[in-house]
Order: sequence, then structure tokens, then C-alpha cells
Amino acid sequence: MSLAEELKQILIELDIDEIGNKVQAALDSGMSAQDVLSALTAGMDEVGRLYEAQEYYLTELVLAGETMKEAFVILQPHLKTDAQGKKNKVIALTVKGDNHDIGKNILVSLLMSAGFEIVDLGMDVHEDKVVKAVKETGAKVIAMSSLLTMTVEEISTVDQILKKEGLRDKVKIIVGGAPLNMELAKKLGADDYADDAVEGVRHIKTLFGE
Repeated sequence: MSLAEELKQILIELDIDEIGNKVQAALDSGMSAQDVLSALTAGMDEVGRLYEAQEYYLTELVLAGETMKEAFVILQPHLKTDAQGKKNKVIALTVKGDNHDIGKNILVSLLMSAGFEIVDLGMDVHEDKVVKAVKETGAKVIAMSSLLTMTVEEISTVDQILKKEGLRDKVKIIVGGAPLNMELAKKLGADDYADDAVEGVRHIKTLFGE
């Protein structure tokens, strides 16, 4: 089995304890950071396929995201900064008043493995912080999560303040969370809605024209 296949397999098997050692060994052997990332991405793609086939469930998706984070601890310093500068940027957050971040964290991990640059604002994020991030990063997509019925209106709050600041036509907003659907998302001012993190990655690629 090649090193690339080993990296892919260890991610599919969700071996969080071994992934860091395997990434370091691959780099030490002369494998480029970009090739390591490609192998890990292939592993995450397979995890996504298994999830959609209902062979993996939310627990496995969460663990895959954590495993990918461990890999990035080793890999990130080796990725070329000039390549990173060309990445599409996504701002990710959970809306104000909502302290649930599992879905957002899974999306962040999947997006990182797909080659996006992530500006993770965390959870319970005030709309002013979103505006600041858009101005400072130039990100073209904002991915917002709201798992509570009482917080979905915060999506509209973000939409309105971006309009007030003259930024709304510069970004696309995609949302997700249990209380939401496409119809409600559109009413709240979002451009798109995704049912889960795997679907979210596909939709975000579309928003960037990929």
C-alpha cells in the first residue's frame, strides 16, 4: 500500500491517535505537504460517501473532523503560504445566542480538507463580528449554523447589517441547522441552505463556481 493510500485509509478508519504520526512520517519520507493533503482529502471524501450511504453516522463524522484537525496540526506549517493565499475563504460561525457548534465544526473540517481557507468565528457570534471579519478577510461566503428555533432570526440580523454596511452584494450566505429549510433560509435573507455538512461543502463549492 502506498503512503497516500495509508493516509487515506487511516482517516477512513478514524484513527485519531495515529494520524499525526502517519502525517509526520509521510512528510519525513519526502512526500509533499500538498500530496499529503490530497490523500487526506480523498479519505474525507470517502467518509462523506459512507455518511451519505448511512454506513457512517453523525458520531463518525464528528470523529473524522477531529482526526482531520489532528492531521492539520502537523501539516499546516508545511503548506505553502503562496498556495494558501489563493484559497477561497469561508467565514464559519454559529449565530448569536446559540452555543451548539458540532455541525459547524464538522463543516469546517470538511471544508479545510477540500482546500478552503476557514475563518472560524466560533459560536454565539454577534453580527458586528461577522461584519468585521468580512471587511478584514475579504471572504466571499459566510456559513452560519443555527440549531435553535429562537435564534434563526439572527440570520436575518446578519443579512440586514451586511446590507447596511454595503457588503451584502459582496458575499453569499449559506445556512444550516435543525429548524431550517430552504424556504425559511430564503425568507431570512440567506442565499442557500444545506441539510448537513457534507451537502454544505457541495453547495459552497457551487457558490464559488467550482
